[in-house]
Amino acid sequence: MTEALNELGAYIEAKRPDCVLGWDVAFGELNVDVAPANIVGFVEFLKADQTCKFATLIDLTAADFPDRSKRFTVIYHLLSIYQNHRIRLRVSVREDEMVPSITSVHACANWAERETFDMFGIIFSDHPDLRRLLTDYGFTGHPLRKDFPTTGYTELRYDEVEKRVVYEPVQLTQDYRQFDFMSPWEGAEYILPGDEKGDAK
Repeated sequence: MTEALNELGAYIEAKRPDCVLGWDVAFGELNVDVAPANIVGFVEFLKADQTCKFATLIDLTAADFPDRSKRFTVIYHLLSIYQNHRIRLRVSVREDEMVPSITSVHACANWAERETFDMFGIIFSDHPDLRRLLTDYGFTGHPLRKDFPTTGYTELRYDEVEKRVVYEPVQLTQDYRQFDFMSPWEGAEYILPGDEKGDAK
């Protein structure tokens, strides 16, 4: 399988050198780094080319690397049921950079791009309806960014007096703001049920 994927990677790079920034094979899957501006044409090529036939978009998501200049990597997983191959495309972009939408090639990318926008704040240009998908309309921030607080910015609860859901800023008591960053698994001497059986040997 690895040999076939290496051949496919070399073929794709030779056919579309304008799109491919680099490629490798890892964990039985071909990974291709793609230039952001060329992603739509490259996905069209992968879908139409008879050697590739990556006609199915399995998933589209992103990863956040705050320390890099190109903070986000948009990740596309494609499947070729004809060739029995999978391919992972990676597009690295800055925080202020837009990624072209591939909904014109794969209509199912619509909600995946909306979710990626909602969770990471990545804008997909030429998307037909780029709105939040999982969070509320007035939600602030993007929950899967590494700099988003785990408690969020607001909390909601049902108010019995007002008979409606109310939004309030998150307020933690001071006790919960003091964090011990030492690992409890390494530092503490816990005795768990069943440990006594190990001593009996």
